[in-house]
Amino acid sequence: MLVNSKKMLEEAREGHYAIPHFNINNLEWARFILEECEKEKSPVILGVSEGASQYMGGFKVVSAMVKALDESLFITVPVCLHLDHGSSTSICKEAIDSGFTSVMIDASKYSLEENIKMTKEVVDYAHARGVTVEAEIGHIGGEEDGIMDELAYAKVEDACMLAKETGIDSLAPALGSVHGPYKGEPKLDFVKMAEIKERTHLPLVLHGGSGIDDEKIKKAIACGITKLNINTELQMEWTKAVRTFLEENQTVYDPRKVIKAGEEQMKKAINAKIHLLASKQRA
Repeated sequence: MLVNSKKMLEEAREGHYAIPHFNINNLEWARFILEECEKEKSPVILGVSEGASQYMGGFKVVSAMVKALDESLFITVPVCLHLDHGSSTSICKEAIDSGFTSVMIDASKYSLEENIKMTKEVVDYAHARGVTVEAEIGHIGGEEDGIMDELAYAKVEDACMLAKETGIDSLAPALGSVHGPYKGEPKLDFVKMAEIKERTHLPLVLHGGSGIDDEKIKKAIACGITKLNINTELQMEWTKAVRTFLEENQTVYDPRKVIKAGEEQMKKAINAKIHLLASKQRA
């Protein structure tokens, strides 16, 4: 049975660890992640971008697939199905109506007033249905689903206003991380991070978790990060293993064998993140 993110994030905040948010792109990825998190007894958030949802057949297909896997694999750890970067209120509502247990409304490209208005609408709709809501303030840069965005650091007062006026369950302040591979060293603003944590009393989310060194991630957790989003790193590790397999097995054409070739390497990356975030045995 899927759950929303409220309890797991609050427990992570109190316990000074973070919940891994792994993006899924197909059935196999969802299975690899669920199996490894079950093995390590780690709560997990399965993130689904709009692009990934369309690729897999839509929100209803994704929701049905994840629920079926959760049951068929006898998963006992808390699993949250989360819309990552919902671009509109209607998209968030569609995901909620399709069975997602958490959504992110990303209205960060709009004015603060419009961000608050859109976020509040989603919160009202979601909370009435037992669904949790994440919002973004500032603007997380980099590339996601083929779209490039510039980084804009969050302002502490804006973060406090968004939290106060909307009733969100978690907040993703843009504080130096980006989506996709990093070009140079990520410059995280830990001072602002800690201040936003103290003033909003919300679980904080760090997007762009792939490519940030381990010590910075540990420091971010100490400054209030309770959810780390990871996607690019898993894609890279899976692809690396599959490329090697195909080079060494050029007569193979069965897609099941091709996709499975990346399983071991991908699970190693998942396991490493679980241990880094200290979410092992937290279920």
